[in-house]
Amino acid sequence: MASEKILAQKQSYVADLKAKLEASQGGVVFNYGGITVAEDTKLRKELREAGVSYEVVKNTLMKIAIKGTAIEGMSDKLEGTTAVAIASNEDPLAAARVLHKFCEDSKGKFEIKTGYMDGEVLDLEGIKTLATLPNREGLLSMLLSALTGNLSGLARAIDAVRAKNEGEVA
Repeated sequence: MASEKILAQKQSYVADLKAKLEASQGGVVFNYGGITVAEDTKLRKELREAGVSYEVVKNTLMKIAIKGTAIEGMSDKLEGTTAVAIASNEDPLAAARVLHKFCEDSKGKFEIKTGYMDGEVLDLEGIKTLATLPNREGLLSMLLSALTGNLSGLARAIDAVRAKNEGEVA
C-alpha cells in the first residue's frame, strides 16, 4: 500500500492538474510514445515558445483530475502513453496549432488523442479545424480588412451619388 507521503503528493499533483485544466480555455491530449528524444526536445521547445504548458501524465491521475469537470468525456481516450499540452489564455489555439503541425511532420509516429476548448471535448477533426484557424492577430486583421473594404465601398457609392447629382445640376 502506498505511503501517506506518496498519497499526499499524488493528491496535490491531481489538484494542481485539475486547477490548470479548469483555468485554461484549451488543450490537447496526445500519445507521445512514438517520438525520439530529439523530437520530444524540439516539440517541448516549440510548445514553450508558443506559451503552452506540456506535461506527461499518468492516465489514472488524469482521469481523477477531469472527473466531475466539463471535459470528463475525454476519459475514454486516456490509454497508452499520455501527455497534455495546456494552452495559455492569450492564445487558446496554440496547443492545437503546434501539435497538429508536429503530427503532420512526424508521419504517423505521433498521435493526437483528444482535446478541449472552452469546456467542450474535441475529437481529432475538431482539433484539426482549430489548428487551421489563424491566431488572434490574424483574425483581427481579417475583420479590419472586411470592415475597411465595406467602408471604402460605401465611400465610393456615396461619391458616385454625389457625382451623379452634380452632373444633373450642371
